[in-house]
Amino acid sequence: MILVTGGTGLIGAHLLLQLSQKEKTIRAIYRNANKIADVKRFFSAEENGDTLFNQIEWMEADITNVTSLEKAFEDISKVFHCAGFISFDPFDYKSLRNINIEGTANIVNLCIAHKIEKLCYLSSIATLGDKTGEKTVDEETHWDPETDNSIYAITKYGAEMEVWRGTQEGVPAIILNPGVVLGEGFWDSPSSQIFKKVNEGLSYYTSGSSGFVDVKDVVQALVKSMDSEIKNKRFVTVGSNISYKTIVEHIAKALQKTPPKKELKPWQINLLWRIDWFLSLFPVPGRKRKLTRKTAKSLSSKTVYKNEKIKKALAIDFTPIEQTIGRISKRFIAS
Repeated sequence: MILVTGGTGLIGAHLLLQLSQKEKTIRAIYRNANKIADVKRFFSAEENGDTLFNQIEWMEADITNVTSLEKAFEDISKVFHCAGFISFDPFDYKSLRNINIEGTANIVNLCIAHKIEKLCYLSSIATLGDKTGEKTVDEETHWDPETDNSIYAITKYGAEMEVWRGTQEGVPAIILNPGVVLGEGFWDSPSSQIFKKVNEGLSYYTSGSSGFVDVKDVVQALVKSMDSEIKNKRFVTVGSNISYKTIVEHIAKALQKTPPKKELKPWQINLLWRIDWFLSLFPVPGRKRKLTRKTAKSLSSKTVYKNEKIKKALAIDFTPIEQTIGRISKRFIAS
């Protein structure tokens, strides 16, 4: 039986869909029962969705609670660890450590105890460092603790260290480092917010660029890496290196909206993160930091991520980003 953590999120739900279509025996854990309804709604838009959804065994468990996880690991042979917490707000650092690092440590420890055949961990390009003087990043671009890393990156890197520890104790593992994941069905997910913003009317774009990838390609990479003989490797999982300006233009075109015409200059972004920091000194319930120094810098930086390794090892044929955006936009309009 396969165990999936994070099954109520964007990537996890798409993974559950593909696994159920392959008639795999699946157990998915959840913390909030209301989130299961979101997954069921996502499945219902697919052919035979209700039947596929009913193939999944749902079990309440929390990756930060070992006792609840123990039962979830019964009769499990393979694990997809997709659960995690995304935030760049410094006030969330404790929660980020608890979920991303300690939660992953719990998963790894149980994989060791239950002699799991293979663990696939979903990480992020945030854990890949920058080569000095270069902006091309691949699997050999190692983490630099001395640079200005975001708190999210720090905790995801800590989680990776737990996975590598597991490999030293007998658990074969694969780590995927996806870029910005674009996918349909979960419009409150961080990467889906851009569709909402463009739909509502986005006035500005920034000069930076990053690596983007279709959620279906990430799921394909997860499944292929699990089914392969490859072990104890990492793969940069990026389909396209593209500017933020081009991304929002593609989305605007697909949604039949006016694309932003004005560039938000680096000095303006730097001013905004300072204002955001100042406002954070006066906490308001429910208000989160929207911009930190690190995220502000990333909006203007241009990084190219190389995907040759995963294309060769797993024969991944990445979806063109314009095609991805077109598909997602159709679902967004229909929702």
